[in-house]
Amino acid sequence: MLSKNFHREEFECRCQCGMDIVDAELISTLQELRDHYNKKITISSGCRCPAHNAAIGGEVDSFHIKAKAADIKVANTPPIAIYHYIDRKYPNKYGLILYKTFVHIDVRPDKYRKIKGEGHGRNV
Repeated sequence: MLSKNFHREEFECRCQCGMDIVDAELISTLQELRDHYNKKITISSGCRCPAHNAAIGGEVDSFHIKAKAADIKVANTPPIAIYHYIDRKYPNKYGLILYKTFVHIDVRPDKYRKIKGEGHGRNV
């Protein structure tokens, strides 16, 4: 167990290479989110090895490769609600990208926001 609600296996690289590291600040932030909503959080993508990241078209400098990012869904909660909650909670740090069905969060020290839709991103 990484925290009271998250297991290391949830963050493993999906290519089954065995990479399963995860940043402590990311776990702490996700646990706070879990406690706030009191609902299950599904990690659709956690850490990624460089080969898997490239294979799925991830950014070359992706925070997933650094084990500092997760793509998440909160049970029965619209992604836009999650995006806005995290944005208000951490207004001056972290990376957030809103997708139609999930939210990307990374624990970079500065603020980055983007909304993706129909193949086009827009900075916010």
